[in-house]
Amino acid sequence: MANEEKPCPCDLGDKLEYGGQGQEVQIEHIKAYVVKPSSASNKAVIVIQDIFGWQLPNTRYMADMLASNGYIAICPDFFVGKEPWSPTDDWSTFQQWLEDRKPTNINKEVDAVLRFLKDQCGAKQIGAVGFCWGGVAVHYLSLQYPELKAGVSLYGIIREREDRYELKSPTLFIFAENDAVIPLDQVSTLEKSLLEKCPVDYQVKIFQGQTHGFVHRKREDINPTDKPSIQEARMDMFNWLANYL
Repeated sequence: MANEEKPCPCDLGDKLEYGGQGQEVQIEHIKAYVVKPSSASNKAVIVIQDIFGWQLPNTRYMADMLASNGYIAICPDFFVGKEPWSPTDDWSTFQQWLEDRKPTNINKEVDAVLRFLKDQCGAKQIGAVGFCWGGVAVHYLSLQYPELKAGVSLYGIIREREDRYELKSPTLFIFAENDAVIPLDQVSTLEKSLLEKCPVDYQVKIFQGQTHGFVHRKREDINPTDKPSIQEARMDMFNWLANYL
């Protein structure tokens, strides 16, 4: 799910057999996966899940990758204990499932995570990275939380808010050319409107030949032809965070 106006189901992709290097903790009313870098850091990144939930190994792998690049990485359960979507679920019930899991209704959880990062982890500079459902969430946070120094929204887009182009945090948007969830005309509209209305730095980048979820749901060893795009997009993510955090 990446377009909250007309959401579409998406495939799980290549699920990693990956245990993770961090630990699960309780933060106020939610659980979270936290992984810290090998040396002390005051920079943190909130990693926001896709529809398959905060425990998806692919997403934890991305959090660990961020930690290996020097960031405190935290992946909270933004569904707050509710079941994530399962590939075996009936897609006809998707809209009903989504009703109480909106990526634009996460302020309480974000506030709790920010308090934890500042008070318990000593974070001074905080960014956000999100995939699919989480990409929508990052777009939303970039409109709501100027204290976030950078955002990376991967294949997620908001269409219904009047202020959706008035970003308060520098944001990188990454899209796939052959995304069945987000057609390119939506991306073009986003880019054109950001040019006219956005007061902060932004970038919109489309990866040719790629499909929805390619950055975190495709394994390079299984998809060697996609490997350059996967690696380039991840490097873009790291470079964007490094520029602003």
